[in-house]
Amino acid sequence: MPSPPPQTVDEVLLELDQIIFECRKERSRFGFFAALYRNVTIKVKEGIVAGVFDDGPRMERFDVAFANRYLAALGSFRQHQPLSNCWHVAFQTASNYWPLIIQQLLVAMNAHINFDLGIAAAGIAPGSELPTLRADFDRINTILGRMILKVRTDVESLSPWIGFLDRLAPTAEDTIINFSLNKARASAWLVATVVNSTPAEQLGTKLSILDDGVAKLGSLIASPKGWLVNLGLRGIRLRESNDVPHIIDVLSEM
Repeated sequence: MPSPPPQTVDEVLLELDQIIFECRKERSRFGFFAALYRNVTIKVKEGIVAGVFDDGPRMERFDVAFANRYLAALGSFRQHQPLSNCWHVAFQTASNYWPLIIQQLLVAMNAHINFDLGIAAAGIAPGSELPTLRADFDRINTILGRMILKVRTDVESLSPWIGFLDRLAPTAEDTIINFSLNKARASAWLVATVVNSTPAEQLGTKLSILDDGVAKLGSLIASPKGWLVNLGLRGIRLRESNDVPHIIDVLSEM
């Protein structure tokens, strides 16, 4: 019988610790996003404890609901059960050799922010409560933004040739990282408002359309168009670290 989903931030962290431990042992690239996400969760917990959010208890419920969507998707993929298209793209990307570390992280972030975040927000603050969540919603996005900046630095230490991408094709980085956090923030809040205002009988259809769109963006991040960009990616990948436990350790550093 499967264990119940986490109910507190501490339980989420324990679950992430277990995933990271297993991924280090199995040399699984699934551990890359789990390591990043653990750090994000720690920062959210610190913000709750420090009183950064207007409603700390609600933010813990929000953070747990948000995390449980990722954990449920990972469990479904591992057990060959149905899951959202956008997460399927993310896990498939992490299962392949050629995508760069940064591509794997961004494809997972795409699914989690552009699809999961707004749905979790609407679930925690339904109806007329949703506008009262906006300030704290923006604060959690600020935490995500700071972590992305750190990830870029970490990836440069693990992928010494990634800087050559700009020289190869000036727009290549934008092509690969076709994922703007500012756009994702706005998109996630829009998703929350759409979910909040859509009748239950229509919600499944709207979420399916959203899922397909987010999955297409994930596929473009994982496999950009253009032979020159892809040739450059192959060269960068050949110089990138293949030491999965080490990569997980670097991404785990706070």
